[in-house]
Amino acid sequence: MAETFTITYRFTLSDASEEIFDLTFDAETVELVNHPRSDLPFWTELGYHQCPHCPLALSTHSHCPVAVNLIVAISRFDRLMSFERVQVNVISFERQVAHPTSAQEGISSLMGLLIAGSSCPYTHFFKPMARFHLPFANKEETLWRAAATYLMARYFTRQGLVEEDMNLDGLIKIYNDVAQLNDYMVERLRSATSKDSTVNALVHLDVFAKFLTPPLADSLNQIKPIFEPFLFGGNLPAGSGERP
Repeated sequence: MAETFTITYRFTLSDASEEIFDLTFDAETVELVNHPRSDLPFWTELGYHQCPHCPLALSTHSHCPVAVNLIVAISRFDRLMSFERVQVNVISFERQVAHPTSAQEGISSLMGLLIAGSSCPYTHFFKPMARFHLPFANKEETLWRAAATYLMARYFTRQGLVEEDMNLDGLIKIYNDVAQLNDYMVERLRSATSKDSTVNALVHLDVFAKFLTPPLADSLNQIKPIFEPFLFGGNLPAGSGERP
């Protein structure tokens, strides 16, 4: 397996200028290996609007790893307003995706990848999804990917999947923690920017986090119909069936 993989985001702005982000990840840890700039801005300091549930200590971490990863986006998009139109091309080894969209949505997709590539413990869950990145996923696609990632992760634990995992309570906690992280990250970004595109991009990303909070069953029922041919088509192994 290759030691690293790269995902490129190319933004073409309304004036035909480009902003290009070549994001290189360690293939095993799925953390960004791009080196941040040495003069880290004040809003990246760990103690600045630090999340109340942050597991990191000032004695061992001088800066917030999520904020540090976001510098590259914040510094290059501060001039954009949320509604401005952009063309975004996302290039990986597997595919290329071209998407005309708003600055807010384009930056949001980039920021999701930058956050997943951080060393913050609350973002570790998103590393498998970053490895199999799906740019501009909608709510239903995100729900599907998150639930599948969670169940696969539980499958790989020492005890394997257990009945309690089927309620996805652990997934709800993961997204509750991330929603809280997003709230405090927004406060950091308000101090870092003069325009609204990056702040609103994070707010846009947070909508997906709150989509995966209780009542999760209501959200899951939105995608249940696509499974019905499998559930009720006689293709399940003996002893399987619909959960109550």
